[in-house]
Amino acid sequence: MITQNTTTLYDFNTKSQANDWLVVDDVVMGGQSDGNFYIDENGHGVFEGTISLENNGGFSSIKHECQTIEVKGYSKIRLHVKGDGNTYQVRIKNKRDNYYSYTAYFQSDTNWGTIEIPFEALLPVFRGRDLDLPNFQGETIEEVGILIGNKKAQSFKLLIDKIELVK
Repeated sequence: MITQNTTTLYDFNTKSQANDWLVVDDVVMGGQSDGNFYIDENGHGVFEGTISLENNGGFSSIKHECQTIEVKGYSKIRLHVKGDGNTYQVRIKNKRDNYYSYTAYFQSDTNWGTIEIPFEALLPVFRGRDLDLPNFQGETIEEVGILIGNKKAQSFKLLIDKIELVK
């Protein structure tokens, strides 16, 4: 859907289940964090759970692989979210097979709000380490995700209404 220089990348209000999103926790490397993702009765994606630092853990994430989306002509990604005051990362892959993601941090608020992240602010990162590669060039997107990993044990809850591209 195109509206006033935006294109909707994902609208949770049009879905009844979240089966095209995958939760990836630190359990893949022995950790004990526990994230969950579902669509609530109001049509919002809900990413919630607990972060544990046990066994060198400390993160939970969700990701959505999509068909290749041409994003030339767009300059930012926009998230409509309501959070818990925690810091999260938005993560993009221009090629789903890349070992790294382009990431940027955002601070959530306990009220509904809009987070806009310019493409050039998305830095290449692998396992929490910055890479010596160019920032996101804004050509294609094949995966979008959100991660929480603030180096502390904590509960979290982030509601997502929709994700858009902005010209």
